[in-house]
Amino acid sequence: MATITATTRKPAPPGILTHRAVRKLAILALAAAILAPIAATQWSGATWPSALTVDVSEPLGKASDWIIDNRDTHPLFLYFFGHVSNIVVIAVRAVYLALLAVGWAGVTAIGALVAWRVAGVKLAAGTAAAFLACGLLGMWVPTMQTLALMVVAVLASVAVGALLGLAAGLSDRMDRVLRPVLDTMQVLPAFAYLLPVVLVFGIGVPAAVLATVVYAAPPMARLTSLGLRGADKEVLEAVESLGTTARQRLLTARIPLARKELLLGVNQTIMMALSMAVIASVIGAGGLGDRVYQALASVDVGAALAAGIPIVLLAVVLDRVTGAAGERLGEAGKSPVTWLYALVVAAAVALAGRLAGFLDWPDGWELNIAEPVNRAVDWMTAHLYSGVPVVGGTADWAAHFTSWVLNPLRDGLQWLPWWSVLLIVAALAWLIGTWRTALTAVLAMAAIGVLGVWKPSLDTLSQVLAAVAVTLVIGFATGVAAARSDRVERLLRPVLDVFQTMPQFVYLIPVVALFGVGRAPAVAAAVVYALPAVVRITAQGLRQVDPAAMESARSLGATGGQQLRQVQLPLARPALLLAVNQGVVLVLAVVIIGGLVGGGALGYQVVFGLAQGDLATGLVAGAAIVCLGLMLDRVTQPTERRTTKKGA
Repeated sequence: MATITATTRKPAPPGILTHRAVRKLAILALAAAILAPIAATQWSGATWPSALTVDVSEPLGKASDWIIDNRDTHPLFLYFFGHVSNIVVIAVRAVYLALLAVGWAGVTAIGALVAWRVAGVKLAAGTAAAFLACGLLGMWVPTMQTLALMVVAVLASVAVGALLGLAAGLSDRMDRVLRPVLDTMQVLPAFAYLLPVVLVFGIGVPAAVLATVVYAAPPMARLTSLGLRGADKEVLEAVESLGTTARQRLLTARIPLARKELLLGVNQTIMMALSMAVIASVIGAGGLGDRVYQALASVDVGAALAAGIPIVLLAVVLDRVTGAAGERLGEAGKSPVTWLYALVVAAAVALAGRLAGFLDWPDGWELNIAEPVNRAVDWMTAHLYSGVPVVGGTADWAAHFTSWVLNPLRDGLQWLPWWSVLLIVAALAWLIGTWRTALTAVLAMAAIGVLGVWKPSLDTLSQVLAAVAVTLVIGFATGVAAARSDRVERLLRPVLDVFQTMPQFVYLIPVVALFGVGRAPAVAAAVVYALPAVVRITAQGLRQVDPAAMESARSLGATGGQQLRQVQLPLARPALLLAVNQGVVLVLAVVIIGGLVGGGALGYQVVFGLAQGDLATGLVAGAAIVCLGLMLDRVTQPTERRTTKKGA
């Protein structure tokens, strides 16, 4: 009997509690059963208890006063911040004076010849047309001011981002340390850190450049890290087997293999730096951003668009030229003599233009587009806002979205007891990560309550969730279409450039004119701003899937849909997760804009803090937005390190 039992016994089926996710939920349920009654008894009510809040307005006020009192005398300002400020001013002024000295003819010729040498005649003609269009719109001098500022800011952003990405890509420890730093740099609204930057550097170019670097460097760092970590392991092993050093492997294998991610990082840095042009104008950057800001202050959409178009053109030119230059890195047979010829020709054109007096753009060559644009906006407002048969006007769409989506989300979040929100965050973060992930997410959410902004933060969270959901649905669908069709990718590229580089302040007035004032236009502005990055990263990730895997799927008779679902999407998972991350942080970055058009909540508090010079209100609301971003990152971003470690 014993022998029969031993031979016929089957392995017991795994119990439900052996499943990792179920075990985690069981532990959380046990913790909730113990802690929830205590929390409900000690601190009743749905909102965060006032006994657990900390007032930081007094220390922040003292810090602001200390900076103002010591800015002109303390060694930290005299010998560090002062030198940084001087270097930035000298660099921007040198670039600007060089552009003015060359004149419009010389700048156009140099730009066209560099583009021709890098990518051919078509890009050269487009570059020349872009510079000429800036002059035709009457924006030549502001364009040169912005170009000088952006050249310095983009170079600094790329350098800082590449160094941070290099550290994060080569070291897991640095990746863990830098990840919250990058989150903070990218999620903290520009208006929130404009005030401390201005306190330290004063109104002017240095503050504008440094604020732009803080905002534009994180995409370069993230994509650099992604490219280095995603390098082909077989190639790295082959290079290592040849006896190369770590530095040689980095220079000859890792960086070349990550070239496409590096180029995408440069592209995103340029776009985000130029998108800061208007916000930087608030603290004295000047240039095109200042023209946009002044036009919008008088509700002149046409004048704002006339200054916004050159920002887009600059972004497109810089994007195409730097992208083409990167594609040609490492190509053999490119003699520097042709570069010399091109520079000689450009110098000759610049000298001829200077001798002929072609330095300033002629006033008689300018076109006025403000009036027709304003008429078009008036027509849209009159015909589309309400009264459209069957589908209703845009005002009806905004009202329905607010009542059917935004209000239930906000009311539901604010109805939940504060401790249940923490439990939900812990469960979501732990299910896809580790207990450290869950702890970080819970502490970030708890910090919001400690700062005393629990209720407005949940209001902001409802807007972010709605905007991210819309962004991801549209962005993933569009990115898949762009990845599967070269024609769609070519058609989308200029549209994405326009959406991503056009300052939010420019399209904010048409959005308000169409949708009214409230949270719906704030969500629409966030979707428009975040969508290009999601589309680009999704398409890039799907296009870089191993061709051998795709060929194997096709040889097995897989349809196009099966190849997408079973091969491309699983293999492009890191890029898709990065797209989700960028969608979240970019939506959060536009929360401040929502505060200007009736979005309320944290965005309004940040704007109020900057307008009133109230460091405490602005920074507390900005810190709460950072905590929201950190929490959302942890509940949506499982990393390869966590996944593989769990599976090991």
